Amino acid sequence: MSTETEAGSLLQYLAELRQAVDKALDAWVPAVTAAPTSIHEAMRYSLFAGGKRIRPILAISAASAVGSETTGVENAAASLELIHTYSLIHDDLPALDNDDLRRGRPTCHKVFGEALAILAGDALLTLAFEVLSRLPDAGAESKISLVEELAHAAGTVGGMIGGQVNDLEGERKTPNPELLESIHRAKTGALLRASVRIGAIYAGADDSQLSALTAYGEHVGLAFQIVDDILDVEESSEQLGKTAGKDRAQHKVTFPGVYGLARSREMADEERVAALSALANFDARGDRLRQIANYIVQRKA
Repeated sequence: MSTETEAGSLLQYLAELRQAVDKALDAWVPAVTAAPTSIHEAMRYSLFAGGKRIRPILAISAASAVGSETTGVENAAASLELIHTYSLIHDDLPALDNDDLRRGRPTCHKVFGEALAILAGDALLTLAFEVLSRLPDAGAESKISLVEELAHAAGTVGGMIGGQVNDLEGERKTPNPELLESIHRAKTGALLRASVRIGAIYAGADDSQLSALTAYGEHVGLAFQIVDDILDVEESSEQLGKTAGKDRAQHKVTFPGVYGLARSREMADEERVAALSALANFDARGDRLRQIANYIVQRKA
């Protein structure tokens, strides 16, 4: 696990990358003064509500691990946060998880109404692909690969939307390991896996590098969701920035619900170790990814 010195260094690194990602997002998203002002205000309200920016940070860190030219990678990484925030806005709607709190503030539909929240999510989703199509430092073939990667990760077959459907329909089913995996490898894992792959593709990773980073992304993605499920049980709404205990209240299929808290913690650490193992052939340029894997399992919110 990370030492205290490494943790301090990582926190500074994460803060610097969050700032870079936020700067890119601010440049791509229309200002609140641009017409129609209401939709841009709603988009920015949710997008700049905070958040760890783990997905774009993973993309940037994966690009750095490959070690090739990474100029402008923060723009490709920003597309991941646009997709992630759109999914959160829609997830919180009454028709889905019906939540009033996100990132420590009222959800988008509570502030702007359901109709505008739906449209704000739609707009962020659309903008993500515009960003990838207009990347100033990537060639045409690279842009096509990045668009394909993000679209698949956000889609229905093994992607985020497919996972959300399984999650929604799973509320009426008996929890079991197979159902649990079908939900979380897609709902959360697919976009986290794609985050690493997008950074690697942007930086020109070879087949061996891309394969290793894909495995890392799969293990980190599962670890992230396991810890999320644990935190929903153990932490307060104030600490999480969202409503705690929602999984149990809505009869969600979760890792603690299937395996119990103790085994879930063990599984999260097993995924962390597997993620680190996937980086065996990377030199010190992969250290940030190693630290992020540790951070994901150690986090409290």
